[in-house]
Amino acid sequence: MARRTFVYGAAILLGANIINRLLGFAYQYLIMTNIGGEAYGLFNMVFPIYMLALVITTAGIPLAIAKMISEEVSLGHLSNAQSILRLSLMLLSFSGAIVSIILYFLSPYLATRIFSDPRVINAFLICTPAIFVVSISSVFRGYFQGLQNMVPTAVSQIFEQIIRVAIGYTASLRLLQNSVEWAAAGLALGMLAGELVGLLSIVFQYQRSKSKVSQDNSSSTYSSRQILKSLWKLAYPVTLGRLLATGLSSLDAIIIPLRLQAAGYSAREAVTLFGQLGGSAFTLLTFPSVFTFALATSLVPAISEAATRRQLNVVRARSAEAIRLTILIGIPCLIILFYFSHPLTSFFKSSEIAPILQILALGGICSYIQQTTTGILQGLGKVQLPVIHSIVAAIIRIPALIYLTGLPQWGLRGTAWTYVLGYFIMAVLNLLAISRYTGMPLDLQRFVLQPIFAGVGMLLVFQFLDPFFRGNLIGYPLEFLVGIVVYGIILLFNGGVSFNDLRRLPWIGKYLPL
Repeated sequence: MARRTFVYGAAILLGANIINRLLGFAYQYLIMTNIGGEAYGLFNMVFPIYMLALVITTAGIPLAIAKMISEEVSLGHLSNAQSILRLSLMLLSFSGAIVSIILYFLSPYLATRIFSDPRVINAFLICTPAIFVVSISSVFRGYFQGLQNMVPTAVSQIFEQIIRVAIGYTASLRLLQNSVEWAAAGLALGMLAGELVGLLSIVFQYQRSKSKVSQDNSSSTYSSRQILKSLWKLAYPVTLGRLLATGLSSLDAIIIPLRLQAAGYSAREAVTLFGQLGGSAFTLLTFPSVFTFALATSLVPAISEAATRRQLNVVRARSAEAIRLTILIGIPCLIILFYFSHPLTSFFKSSEIAPILQILALGGICSYIQQTTTGILQGLGKVQLPVIHSIVAAIIRIPALIYLTGLPQWGLRGTAWTYVLGYFIMAVLNLLAISRYTGMPLDLQRFVLQPIFAGVGMLLVFQFLDPFFRGNLIGYPLEFLVGIVVYGIILLFNGGVSFNDLRRLPWIGKYLPL
């Protein structure tokens, strides 16, 4: 039953993430074509600081909630799970309110002293209440994740994205008549409205399911002090890791525009290029991560449950399966991004960013593996290891970013190569740690050779078909489809995928013959 829950949980989140990414694609297209890269660049400069504040507020507690509740439910202690939820909700409501108020009053200082462009002030002011909203919703998402029930999270994310797209685009388009900075504020307003609706959605679903989950009438065996101690023990390494990640994103948002100016671009050109990097290149690169995010989210309680029961063979099997699935899905996506980089970036009116996307695609598989393996390590309770690995990667990446981005002959190309370097270091260190702590073998044939061989076949198909369909809007999806089918057929023949793998797929597997 656990395997079924793990696979179905990942599949449910995957479906929601695909819907959200498709909506996000439409949103990015509308922004880049009708609002412009400059407005998105201003919003993108604010977003890392907002995420940094959010990490400080939540302090890794949602992940700790998921792990603790998963362990308590596996032991049948439902009353303890409810106690963990209540205390976490009180804690994050308080911290969310305090941080939101402090940031609101500090925003004028931050806009003039921290950001390279003071026009971000309006967007930043609108983002601050969202910290309080997200803090509360993250508690409920961690709670349902611990129950391995991904439906409430999936539903709330879909509602959140729909409202964000509708209000964000409408508001930014109307406010663009005033100025670019007000258009960026409209994007922030859409984000705030989406988070609020997402919270209302997941609270409603909690109220509906509360009676089913709370049938255990026994008293809690945890005191508030014990819960806080356990939460902190699990949360502080995750907090450090996320602080590091968001801090690096904030640093990138400061460094990249400044170093582009050092490379010879004007301040306005640098902000626009930075907006295109996030709004076009990274939007495309992170699309396949809808799968790795769903997988990593489902892996934490699933791995934690198996580790609690000391089922090391199950831990190894789930870890290897998750990594293999990440690679199998990531490789064809990255081949498409690399080969069709020009038409894909042209869709976002950012064709000059196509060479940057190609460089990012070369290291994209490491980015996806990094996300999945981080989820495995967190499920194992080794939450400090991704933090250490991030520090190692940052020590190498940041100096390279400063140097290469500032060179006129490199610019954003140098930026892209430093991201690839960081992804590679993190992925390798995470894989080695998992192998060391679980005994999982690093199967070179299944993890690397079979998927790459199938990917080469897919690339040859594109080389053959592209002259017939080039420039045809309908032809591109047909090329993608044929390439993916060939990729799958090659995997079936070389053993990269078996019929037993296909039979485990949710909704599809039950229709396949035995």
